[in-house]
Amino acid sequence: MRQFTWDDLQYFLAVARTGQLSTAARQLRTSHVTVLRRIDRLEQALATKLFERNPRGYLLTPIGERLVTSAEVMEREAVKFQTEATGNLAALSGVVRLSTLEGFGNFFLADRLPVLAQSYPSLFVEVVTIQQIMSLSRREAELSITLHMPRTGPYHSEKLTPYRLFIYGHRDYLERHPPIRTREDMARHPFIGYIDDMVFTPGLDYMREILPGQRCTYQSSSIHAQLIATQIGYGLCVLPYFIASRHPELVPVLPREMHLVREYWMSCHVDVVAAPRIRVLSDFMIRAVRESSAIFLGEPLLRA
Repeated sequence: MRQFTWDDLQYFLAVARTGQLSTAARQLRTSHVTVLRRIDRLEQALATKLFERNPRGYLLTPIGERLVTSAEVMEREAVKFQTEATGNLAALSGVVRLSTLEGFGNFFLADRLPVLAQSYPSLFVEVVTIQQIMSLSRREAELSITLHMPRTGPYHSEKLTPYRLFIYGHRDYLERHPPIRTREDMARHPFIGYIDDMVFTPGLDYMREILPGQRCTYQSSSIHAQLIATQIGYGLCVLPYFIASRHPELVPVLPREMHLVREYWMSCHVDVVAAPRIRVLSDFMIRAVRESSAIFLGEPLLRA
C-alpha cells in the first residue's frame, strides 16, 4: 500500500472545498496538474475513489465526504502544533475568497485588512465586490457577506451587524433648493440609486420604502458611483451612515424621520466553518464590526 502525507490531505481538502482543480490550485499556489497528481496519489494510496468527476467539477463520493471530517481534524491539529511551536498563528497560510457587497467590502473592510495581513502574512484574502453575490454552493467563494441569511443549503451563518441608511444631499445642492421639511417635499427632488431591473436583493430597493412609485433619475449598479453623483450635487441619495459620514459635505435630510435599517450576514459552507483560515478571517471581521458599532448604527445622527 502506498503511503500518503499530510500535504496530500491539504490538496484533498482544497478540492473538496472548492470543487475545482483550478480553484484549489490557486489557493495552494501551485498548478492544477500538481493538484490532480496529488489527488490521484491519495486515491491510489487509499485504494478508493474520493471524487466523482463531472462537467461541474469534482464532487465528493460518500467515502470522500466521511474523510473530510477526519482531514479537517488533522488540519486543526497541524495549526495547533504550529501555534504551540511558534507561539502564534503567523504561520497560517492559504487563500480565502470573500464575496461581499460593495459598500461593506470597499468602504469598511478594505482599509482594515492590512491589520490582518500584518498578523498573518501568509494568509491571502481575495475580496470580490461584484454586484451579484457569488455562489457558496458552487464554491465560487468560501465566505460571503449578504443582506440576508441564506434560507436553504448546508450553510453556517452569523449576523454581523444591523446598519442604518439615511438620505443625503450635498450641502451646496441643498442650499440651492427649497428646504426639505416633509416626505412630500422630498418627492420633488431627483434621486440617485440602483438600476431598477438590476437590484439583485430586495434589501437594496430603497425607493419602495421611501417614496413608492418614484424612480431614481440617476441609476447605477455601483454604490461608489452613486456616492460620486451625490458629491457633485446631482440630487438626493440613500447611503449607509458608515459611508456617508466620511464626507462632511454630505448632509442628512430628515434623519430622525427618514432612515432605513438593514443587516449584514456572514455565511460559509458548513464543511469549511472550522477551517483555521476561514475562522481567522471571520473572527477578524466580527471584531472589526463590533469595534465600529456606532458608525454602523448611525448613532451620532440619532443623538443629534
